[in-house]
Amino acid sequence: MKSLFDKAAGNEILSRVEKIQPESTRQWGKMSVSQMMAHCSAQLQTAVGDSKPKRSLYGRLIGPLVRGLVSNEKPFFKNSPTDPSFVVKENNRVFAKEKTMLSGLIKRFIEGGNSGVTVHPHPFFGKLKAEEWGTLTYKHLDHHLRQFGV
Repeated sequence: MKSLFDKAAGNEILSRVEKIQPESTRQWGKMSVSQMMAHCSAQLQTAVGDSKPKRSLYGRLIGPLVRGLVSNEKPFFKNSPTDPSFVVKENNRVFAKEKTMLSGLIKRFIEGGNSGVTVHPHPFFGKLKAEEWGTLTYKHLDHHLRQFGV
């Protein structure tokens, strides 16, 4: 399975982020391209420990049952549910700012490696090993980049 800790996978994701344009249109879902990038940044901020959202009751109940989705080969399903802590409701996001922030967080995650990820539990999946953070983050970014055709 691809991991954002793998240099080639990280470079692939960064290259795809560079291809996103303000006029990129979603293939599914409700988010604008700027909301999507802010959403991905929120997940990365959690992964690197900048944000420590609380575990949701739903995540505590369901998370352990679907935790295998984090590390299997299958991409996330279209319209997969989002933990409330990662929902971006504001639609007035500035495209260039969100793109710069997302690229910076991806680079920080890659450069931090296994020792750079949080020990704080994921709000839905719970406690993750560093390798799981690498896989989850790759799959999450891949999911949303596919959502916008890149």
